[in-house]
Amino acid sequence: MTARRSGTVLRAVGFLVALACASCGREAGAPPLSGEDGNVTTLGTIEVTARLVEVPGGAIFKRDLYNYATVLKYEVLRVHRGTVAGKTIYVGHYNPFKPREEAADRRVPGVGGNVRAFQAGDVHRMALEASIDDHYMGGIVNKYFGRDTGPILWALWTNLASE
Repeated sequence: MTARRSGTVLRAVGFLVALACASCGREAGAPPLSGEDGNVTTLGTIEVTARLVEVPGGAIFKRDLYNYATVLKYEVLRVHRGTVAGKTIYVGHYNPFKPREEAADRRVPGVGGNVRAFQAGDVHRMALEASIDDHYMGGIVNKYFGRDTGPILWALWTNLASE
């Protein structure tokens, strides 16, 4: 093979490798699929990786002049720090209609993450605090009200992850 042909083959292989990497769904510079970063591993007293079980109808809605938290149901896949009561947890997310990186405001400055939207089946790595009531005072949309949910946890940081 000539040097010229060899260079063309190498460029083609490089292009195919880049194309394959791009098709896996991760953007260049995106956090690892573990969801681990400096915020999720240090904020709060609880850190879990969990699958979002459902997003109840009407639980997330956009209101420009109304900030609220909504309660979502998760299946715990792994506990990294702290303890949770069981395999199912209920988590309150502030301004759930916004991407996590835009959710914080003057009233609730300490929330964030890289999740763009809440979709059932997605896996999230979250930094949490026990009992939303101890950490948030404001409107809460809780479609699980009246059920035995145990303590509702407060989400400080929510990153997309994989199992």
